[in-house]
Amino acid sequence: MEVVPLGSAAEIAAVAADVVEAVVRRKPAAVLGLATGSTPLPAYQELIRRHQAGIGPGYHDVTCFNLDEYVGLPPAPDGGVHAQSYRATIARELTDGLGIGPDQVNGPDPGPGALPTAGERYEALIEKAGGVDVQFLGIGSDGHLAFNEPGSSLASRTRIKTLTAQTRADNARFFGSPGEVPTHVLTQGLGTILEARHLLLIATGEGKAAAVAAAVEGPLSASCPGSVLQLHPHATVLLDPAAASRLDRLAYYREVYAAKPAWQGL
Repeated sequence: MEVVPLGSAAEIAAVAADVVEAVVRRKPAAVLGLATGSTPLPAYQELIRRHQAGIGPGYHDVTCFNLDEYVGLPPAPDGGVHAQSYRATIARELTDGLGIGPDQVNGPDPGPGALPTAGERYEALIEKAGGVDVQFLGIGSDGHLAFNEPGSSLASRTRIKTLTAQTRADNARFFGSPGEVPTHVLTQGLGTILEARHLLLIATGEGKAAAVAAAVEGPLSASCPGSVLQLHPHATVLLDPAAASRLDRLAYYREVYAAKPAWQGL
């Protein structure tokens, strides 16, 4: 695991965009793993800014896989997908701006009749695409990754999960009220996430500091799902000063990153 303390969310966005663009330039048919939430938004906006300025790579051969999807959302008034579905959110916040078409973006199938086999079918889609090249991740204040709450198996696969009351309350800002937040989701498991070739976790703000410290420097434990990154051979953790503030070895991480050979990259 490489821990990279940076000076601001804007700096994180630039570094994360560099990582994605390097992968797509090297492999035009790259497979990107996408996360929703507020944390990756600056990086997504930076990717769109560069693309629209004509200085980013083309994304016409890219395939995307979303980390998760709500179960039980009603259709939109026009019969399309609900505005708060993760498929709609990713389109609105990233893929439309990069010229990535809907047919290039995959998510777990939340249809009522599809739920019993949704997890295994999604796993098969990822495998057929050749696996994820770089996976965006955020971390919850309790250490969760995707919707793998504390207690999730470190070897878990894509499956249906019940959201805790706290998670539903946290997500209520996207809905009219907590009661409108679905009770269930389909989420990639921790074992699924670990199969991506490069994990790119972004954390900003003091509210994530304890979870970051537990994930990076604490014991490997299902009590902190984020600690599973310790098992990955190529995991990068990008932190702003507030999110890095509780790391015991912060000075060491800064020293190592400052001395990193320019050719090595992330």
